[in-house]
Amino acid sequence: MGTTVFERQKPADSVIDAALRDTRLGVFWLDDVERVEHPPLAANLTTDLAIVGGGYAGLWTAVRAKERDPQRRVVLLEASRIAWAASGRNGGFCEASLTHGHENGVNRWPEEIDRLEELGLENLDAIEATVAKYGMDVDFERTGQLAVAVEPHQVEWYREEHGFLDEDAVQAEVHSPTFLAGDWDREGCAMVHPAKLGMELARVAVELGVEIYEHSIVRAVEGDGSGLIRLVTPSGTVTADAVALATNVFPSLLKRNRLMTVPVYDYVLMTEPLSASQLESIGWSNRQGLADSANQFHYYRLTADNRILFGGYDAIYHFGGKVRPEYEDRMESHRKLASHFFTTFPQLEGLTFTHRWAGAIDSSSRFCAFFGTARRGRIAYATGFTGLGVGAARFAADVMLDKLSGESTERTELKMVKEKPIPFPPEPAAAIGINLVRAAMNQADHNEGKRNLFLKALDAVGMGFDS
Repeated sequence: MGTTVFERQKPADSVIDAALRDTRLGVFWLDDVERVEHPPLAANLTTDLAIVGGGYAGLWTAVRAKERDPQRRVVLLEASRIAWAASGRNGGFCEASLTHGHENGVNRWPEEIDRLEELGLENLDAIEATVAKYGMDVDFERTGQLAVAVEPHQVEWYREEHGFLDEDAVQAEVHSPTFLAGDWDREGCAMVHPAKLGMELARVAVELGVEIYEHSIVRAVEGDGSGLIRLVTPSGTVTADAVALATNVFPSLLKRNRLMTVPVYDYVLMTEPLSASQLESIGWSNRQGLADSANQFHYYRLTADNRILFGGYDAIYHFGGKVRPEYEDRMESHRKLASHFFTTFPQLEGLTFTHRWAGAIDSSSRFCAFFGTARRGRIAYATGFTGLGVGAARFAADVMLDKLSGESTERTELKMVKEKPIPFPPEPAAAIGINLVRAAMNQADHNEGKRNLFLKALDAVGMGFDS
C-alpha cells in the first residue's frame, strides 16, 4: 500500500504532545452556552402531541407543530438535558443535503434526486428564515462548504464540478500545503454553533407554548386501551393522541428499529482562539466549512471567536452497540487528529487545543435519515441521520408531523421517505462487518481511492459504510 499525506508529512511527536498537554476532555460548545433549566416530569399529563427527545429532531418537531397549530398542546420529554448529545457536540455544519450528498442520493433515488436537492435547499432557507424570525443567537454563517483534494487522485473527482477550484484558487481561499484542488458549494451549507442552536430552539419552543421536561427518560410506550399512547417515565406518564420519537442514536422505543442503526463514535478537537497573525497565515477569510475527500475524512471550521474545530477520520464502533461516556476518552484518536491538524496547517505549530471530545453518530446503512409510523399511525419516528442531522432534522420534523396528520403530502410520497434501510446484523456479525469495512476503506485511502471487491459488493446491495 501507498502512504497518505498525513503519513508523508507527519509532525514531530513533541508538537502533538505540546498541543494536547492541557486539553480538557469536554465539549467546547456545551461549555460555551448558557443553559436554561427545565423541570423533570412530576405528574401524569394528557396532551395532543408528545415528543421523545430533546435534540434537534425533537425540538424542530415541537417548534413546527406549534407553528402549524398554535392551539395544539405539545409536551417534550428529554432523558437528560436539552441538546446534550449529538445536537450539542457536532461540528456545526448545517447542510442542505437530505441524502448525505449528491452521489449517495443519485445512486439510491435517481428519479428523485433533483427534487430532493431542491427540498434540501428549501429546508436550509427555512432554517435561515427561522433564525432571523425569532432572533436566534446561533452564530449562523451561510458561508458554504469547501471540499478539498489532498491527494493527486482526488483532484479529478472535482474537475467537472461547477465550484471547482484549481490548486492556486484553493490556496487563495485557505493556505495548506495539503490542498491540491477543491469544490466550493457556496449555498448548500451554513455554519452554526451547535449548542446555541439547541438552546435557542428550546427557547423558541417554550415561547410558542411547548412544555419541556428534562431528566424524564421514557421507559416504555404503551396503549391505554382507547387508542391513545402512554409514555411511561419514572416520575409520571404522558398520554397523547400522537407521539414523535426523536431518540437519535439511543435504543429505539420500537423493537422493530433496534437493528436499523448503530452508534459510531466520532472524535473532535478544538483549538484556542487564533491570533491575528495566525489567521493571516492560513487565510480562510471566507470562513467556509472544510472537508477533505478520503473515505476517512476530516471536517473543520472556524468558530465565532476564531478557534478551529478539527474532527472526523476515526469512526469507532464498539462491540454491542452501546453508548457509553467512557468511549469518548480515546487518546489514540485525539492524537491522530492532532497529528493530522499540524500536517494540514504546519504554520500553526505552537497552537494548543483547549477541548477534546467525542459523540456517537446514529449510522444507518443508507447514510441518511429514515422514517416510519407505528401503532396505526399514532407514532412517527425519524432516525439514522449518519452525521448530517443538523439541517435534515427540520425536514424530518415536517415528515413526522405530516405522517401523524394522516394526510398524503409531497414529503410522505417520496420514495426516499417511504423506503427503509437494510438493518445491520446482530452481534457478533455487526462488529466483525463494520470493522472489516473500516479496514477496507483505510486500504482504499492508501490505494488511490480504489475500492476493493468487498466494498463494491456492499455498495451494490446498499450496505456500504460512511465514516
